[in-house]
Amino acid sequence: MSVSNIPRHSPDIPAGLKPYFQEYDLSDLDLDQDADLIIQRSLEFGTWEEVRWMIGHYGMPRVRVFLQWNGERWLSPVVFNYWRKLLDINEWRHSPFQTPKSELWNP
Repeated sequence: MSVSNIPRHSPDIPAGLKPYFQEYDLSDLDLDQDADLIIQRSLEFGTWEEVRWMIGHYGMPRVRVFLQWNGERWLSPVVFNYWRKLLDINEWRHSPFQTPKSELWNP
């Protein structure tokens, strides 16, 4: 097999998360370039084991940066507030769009 035939990307996304990437070709996902997407889907839909995999791959500082910069816009309100409280994140980039209070969980 020549070097040109080796796939450039070989995502090692856990099998349980793969259904949450159905609009993507998994062979095209890059664990580093698509980190925000993978972190988002892991936090939103992952089991504890899948979240541990994601934290093991990206590290807690990278997950915290995602939550601070993209969490409010990329995650559902309940999930964002859950992770924000669990990881003690008190400052984050707020979404420019208003979220109705009825959609929030103990903000």
